[in-house]
Amino acid sequence: MKKYILYVTAITALAITGCRKIETDGEIQVVVVNGGGSGTTGQTITLQGRINADTILHKQNTYILKGLVYMVGNHTMTVEAGTIIKGSFSGADVAALIITRGSKLNAMGTASEPIIFTSASPNPQSGDWGGIVLCGKAPINTSYNGVAGLYQVEGGIDNANGDGLAGSGDAAVPAAVPADNSGTLQYVRIEWAGYAFQPDKEINSLTMAGVGSGTTVDHIEVTYAKDDAYEWFGGTVNCKYLIAYKTQDDDFDTDNGYSGKLQFGLILRDSLIADISNSEAFESDNNSTGTTAVPKTTAIFSNITAIGPRATLNNIGSALYRGGAHIRRNTSISIFNSIIMGWPRGVEIDATLGNSTALNIEDSSLRLRNITLAGNTVNTRFSGTAGATITNDAAFTSWFTNPYYNNDLLVNTSDAKLIQPFNYAAPDPTPFAGGNGNQKILTGAGFTDSKFTGDTFFDKTVTFRGGIAPAGELASWWKGWTKFNYQ
Repeated sequence: MKKYILYVTAITALAITGCRKIETDGEIQVVVVNGGGSGTTGQTITLQGRINADTILHKQNTYILKGLVYMVGNHTMTVEAGTIIKGSFSGADVAALIITRGSKLNAMGTASEPIIFTSASPNPQSGDWGGIVLCGKAPINTSYNGVAGLYQVEGGIDNANGDGLAGSGDAAVPAAVPADNSGTLQYVRIEWAGYAFQPDKEINSLTMAGVGSGTTVDHIEVTYAKDDAYEWFGGTVNCKYLIAYKTQDDDFDTDNGYSGKLQFGLILRDSLIADISNSEAFESDNNSTGTTAVPKTTAIFSNITAIGPRATLNNIGSALYRGGAHIRRNTSISIFNSIIMGWPRGVEIDATLGNSTALNIEDSSLRLRNITLAGNTVNTRFSGTAGATITNDAAFTSWFTNPYYNNDLLVNTSDAKLIQPFNYAAPDPTPFAGGNGNQKILTGAGFTDSKFTGDTFFDKTVTFRGGIAPAGELASWWKGWTKFNYQ
């Protein structure tokens, strides 16, 4: 006998005096607990299993994700501004939200009412729950079960239905869709996420696997990520206004042919929080073995402020920190108009595995332009298989400091002239303006490089380096909807 499908919007309108479980179609399991409201407000609603219906989450309720929750069947989960969603943190119920290929997450908060994904624990810790996984249909350079272009998202979230697959080439998605749309995420905070559902195979706070350029991602803050704050596996999605605060592993991790763009980012690290795998602001690979697989990882980042763990050269912090940018395994990532400060290593080209990453510098597919390195113990480092001209540390440093590339090396973090970058509870990464500022940070950005030719995504009017302007609208985008003091 077929059961009637009840949508979450209908469920929340019921007058419920206790707790009951409603199972619909063998897909959704919803538990509704009246929190003292009229029947339409003040409820706690638990979502679990596979949701095969368009679903709306209302801000007057609190939502609990229990276990692995999948949005399936080309349906959309819409989250109202101001809604709080909590991930279960205990045993087999540890939560993650997976948006499968063809489905969407429309979580559109506002500056005054951000949407918050957080831990259900009364004493939250990093890694309490699994975070958000977006699975799209855009190109990716992996294979799965002999199918080129298909990717099984790491971390153990896949199942017999293939709900943890991204990319294309299988019966469900025969051909890649570069402009695929996995929804809209705006003004969203993701707290305490990143969980290993399988040993040593964590998922991240926000995982984007094969996510297409039709997806909107902007004004996102990830705090206390257990693994990476953001990781892109292939895909073409473009992002703006991303914040990573007190991440344990990497902040911006790009793999498997990610070719999107990102502008305006802020990274703030804690000197005592790092990961055994070595922690970095940027980590970029073409793939795990550094082959020439296509599409190539060619992501472009501009206007990022990456504040590391070392306020001064003598502030060592955790020995597990590696560097601001670890560029390796044949990636062709490019970074422009950015500040990398307070790291053991500023920019490291690691050519130890796979096709030499040095070759990507020499053919100009990998570009580092208009970057300020400040207060890093070692500003530049090269290791691994030499190219024709990039052969060692000295050669890479010589290349990086070529005046044509307009990069800048500063001895101390204070030389960058940011107002209060290392105040963990109340940071202010705004550059001092005018005569109190560092002029290259205030005016040293540029968008004349050929990588920007014909581009309509980047705001090319900005003149400042880093993610924060000294004044005006772009000086405050990170304020109001964010949270930094968790004490």
